Amino acid sequence: MPTSADTAEANAPLAAHELARSAEVIAAVTAQFEAKVVGQERLRETLLIGLLTGGHVLLESVPGLAKTTAAATLAESVQASFSRIQCTPDLLPSDIVGTQVYDARDASFTTQLGPVHANIVLLDEINRSSAKTQSAMLEAMQERQTSIGGQVHRLPEPFLVLATQNPIEHEGTYRLPEAQMDRFMLKDVLDYPSPEQEAEVLHRMDRGVYAPGRAVAPAATLEDVRALQDAARRVYLDPAITRYIVGLAYVTRHAETYIEPRLARFIEFGASPRASIAFSAAARAAALLAGRDYVVPEDVKSLAHRVLRHRIILGFEAVAEQVPVETVVDAIIAAVQTP
Repeated sequence: MPTSADTAEANAPLAAHELARSAEVIAAVTAQFEAKVVGQERLRETLLIGLLTGGHVLLESVPGLAKTTAAATLAESVQASFSRIQCTPDLLPSDIVGTQVYDARDASFTTQLGPVHANIVLLDEINRSSAKTQSAMLEAMQERQTSIGGQVHRLPEPFLVLATQNPIEHEGTYRLPEAQMDRFMLKDVLDYPSPEQEAEVLHRMDRGVYAPGRAVAPAATLEDVRALQDAARRVYLDPAITRYIVGLAYVTRHAETYIEPRLARFIEFGASPRASIAFSAAARAAALLAGRDYVVPEDVKSLAHRVLRHRIILGFEAVAEQVPVETVVDAIIAAVQTP
């Protein structure tokens, strides 16, 4: 059982040498990430926030925007195990979490762990898997364990799931329910690279950067990641910013009182308390990535789209009028006074 001394140490402010060491590790991982992934600075930040907080990430983009490369590169840079699961309609829960295999030689069963038992898991096109398979994966994400043949197997730490969705193909897909999307800490939407960035990708291909088996050099260890996670938890969050975060979540549920009526009527359901929890943890991690041991309001604002876009449920009128959820989020941010 943790003692009061353990609790005090866990809540102790970051020392100067801890902040400096965190900045050193983050810079090293960033350098290795950028050596292989062109552009995608926000994706890098999103993945690192997920890794530092233990939260999971939902990515929406068309194919070919370096999601797999980014996840694999991050795993290589911190010496983490990596699995990629391609979701299909016939994918079974046992294909993800594992199963028991019968050995006829000695009439016994052996446990074969599934690909979810890795530090970083890329769940590609999660909406192509059935509801039952989606549920099994989300349970593993939430409980940090799997149960096979009545035996519990803990997932490794750190553990990060990066799930992707393709917004342009809906045939043969199973839409993620809103309650399940809420379990992802962040949802990011990727855009196409600039012409200069796309040209750089071609140059790197000519140089063999993306050749099979060509991995980036490790820049940190899993122990470094765990130290970063501990540091992120101890970043200072002022009570005024806590009230700001709670205020943002509150306005999503009572928008008609605070934002333009035309936009407010588009909202069917506001964000759950998980939004406030995500804001708090992610803002601390964002501050650490910026080299600070305290959160500023801009950390919260920079995360608003990623925290709220999958938690604010818009009605059919918004779809009919082609009003993106980001427009509603911006109105909510403008309505809440910045501390």
